[in-house]
Amino acid sequence: MKYAFSLMVALLVVLTPARSQSAPDLEDDPVLFTVNGKPVHVSEFLYIYTKTNAGKADFSEESLREYLDLYIKFKLKVEAAREMGLDTLKSLRDELAGYRRQLADSYLIDREVMDKLVRELYERKKQDVDISHILVSVPPDAAPEDTLRAWERIMQAKAELEAGADFAEVAKKYSNDRSVERNHGHIGYVNVPFPNGYYKLETAAYTAPIGKVVGPIRTDAGYHLVVVHGRRPARGEMEVAHILIRKDSSLAEKKAWSIYQELQRGGNFEELARKYSEDQRTAPKGGYIGFFGINRFEKSFEDAAFALEHDGDISEPVETSIGYHIIKRISHRGLGPLEVERNKLKEQIKRDRRFAMARQAMIERIKRERGFQEHPATLQAIIDTLKRDSLFLTWKWKAPQPPGKEVLFTFGDDYTATVGDFMDYMQRSTRKRLVIGRTDVAQVVRELYRDFVDEQALRYEERHLEERYPDFKALMREYEEGILLFEATKRAVWDKAAQDTVGLKAFFETVRDKYQWDTRAVATFYRVDAKGRTKLEDIRAFAKKHSPEEVVAKFNTDSLEIVTYTTRTIEKGRNKKLDKMDWEPGAMTITELNRRDGSYHFIKIEDILPPQPKTLEEARGYVVADYQDKLEAEWVEQLRKKYEVKVNEEVFRKLIRR
Repeated sequence: MKYAFSLMVALLVVLTPARSQSAPDLEDDPVLFTVNGKPVHVSEFLYIYTKTNAGKADFSEESLREYLDLYIKFKLKVEAAREMGLDTLKSLRDELAGYRRQLADSYLIDREVMDKLVRELYERKKQDVDISHILVSVPPDAAPEDTLRAWERIMQAKAELEAGADFAEVAKKYSNDRSVERNHGHIGYVNVPFPNGYYKLETAAYTAPIGKVVGPIRTDAGYHLVVVHGRRPARGEMEVAHILIRKDSSLAEKKAWSIYQELQRGGNFEELARKYSEDQRTAPKGGYIGFFGINRFEKSFEDAAFALEHDGDISEPVETSIGYHIIKRISHRGLGPLEVERNKLKEQIKRDRRFAMARQAMIERIKRERGFQEHPATLQAIIDTLKRDSLFLTWKWKAPQPPGKEVLFTFGDDYTATVGDFMDYMQRSTRKRLVIGRTDVAQVVRELYRDFVDEQALRYEERHLEERYPDFKALMREYEEGILLFEATKRAVWDKAAQDTVGLKAFFETVRDKYQWDTRAVATFYRVDAKGRTKLEDIRAFAKKHSPEEVVAKFNTDSLEIVTYTTRTIEKGRNKKLDKMDWEPGAMTITELNRRDGSYHFIKIEDILPPQPKTLEEARGYVVADYQDKLEAEWVEQLRKKYEVKVNEEVFRKLIRR
């Protein structure tokens, strides 16, 4: 990625699309302009224009015209690069291939899996869902007969519900949920994400019709039947403090109301919490609990807290199983905009099995759409061969040579995986192959085969990303043309400006009045060691009328160095401390203490230098930059004369909105 930042600056683009307004709708994609006969279509120009200008992409004539000129210059340079043969250089082709690999590795998963899951989870977070369920437990790896028994039991429960039986009674009869005796299967309001392995149950809760029994739904816990009782806007999280009076006596409620009345008369909540609250964990913090969401505390406490409408509101005493609470709302935190929540949602998704499920669904889609064809007999021949190989389940095993050329599977008409390819993959996958205790060669080979097919499906789709995603195609065009632009500009402008000393000197002579020093101060920055504290005033007084060399000679000894200094020439406006001083020889700042090491610091102005021209060496950085601008302008003018540029004004004017 060595040219990434320079490349993007040169392109005047950024990698994250951002649009202030959508591009105009066009019935077709006409050519906006040509450079040396090569067309640039409206779609390409609008993609770059909206991406580069972001919030300033207002589609005004001035804005469009300005960017059109920039993009024509860009295309002229790219055309020059191609004529120079830079697009055939192996180093640049390798660099482009590296960009593509980096981009493709994440693009497909982000676009087809992660983005969809993020949006789905975000939309679900907007609602709390009130559900009941019945669970018949069965482990994911249960024996077939145990799975069948669980299935039959959940279907019996469903049949009774469909026949009109009361849900609570059926739940108590069939459900293995440990809370069923307490809640009769009624979970209450919940929000996403559901626990890992419960994605299908979550999906049912957020998509099922109200009041209808849905299922059976298989999760890691077993089979579920679920009923959705209702949905409401998500409560989010409430930040609260409370005062707790425990139910240790018959006077608890009366005491809570007495405290509430004191609050109503203007009492300070935090002080009263520290004085009266019987929650030993929160009382020292003024009753502060922090943020909490739904289902963390008892329903009465939660409902009372979320009923408080404004920050600072205080509830009447609320009864729970442990006592009476007076709750103060501090703040409320709801769901933020998608772009604000995106990264947090991504992290939740990555930790959840839904990501693997969605990834696998995408792979199955690729296999269907890309004409996946496999040869089971070839795979079975591999298994039969490896069953006779005593080294296969050891680290010593190597893929047979020469590699087998038999076809194992194909994608489309342009990719074939051979036996040799698969053998190489199994050799590389030592960790997967050598799971401790596994002795079933057929099982190992089939698992590795599934992984190999999945990997190749993704690689195949990545090779065809341009066909499916126009944005990816546009991005790769940006990378390719950006690399060409960088290299061509480097050769035609940057290297020449840096190496052409004669031309640089000649240019400097024509513009030397542009490079001027402002008024400058020759200033000495003194440091006095902590050991010299008692001599500080003497040092300042002596330094006022003497040179730094004389100061050091007077106060330092061979065995003790208490004064050090640096002298610098500083232009006016470049140092805050100096700018506060009177600019005259002998002026000194106050002494400042460095508390970290106990040293003292002050500055003395030795001399004032009037404004004067800079030499070429003093202004070299600025001169080189300006010389580059001159060379680039001349280069662009030469390219305009060399390559014909035609702009379709009729098409351009259709892009103008204001």
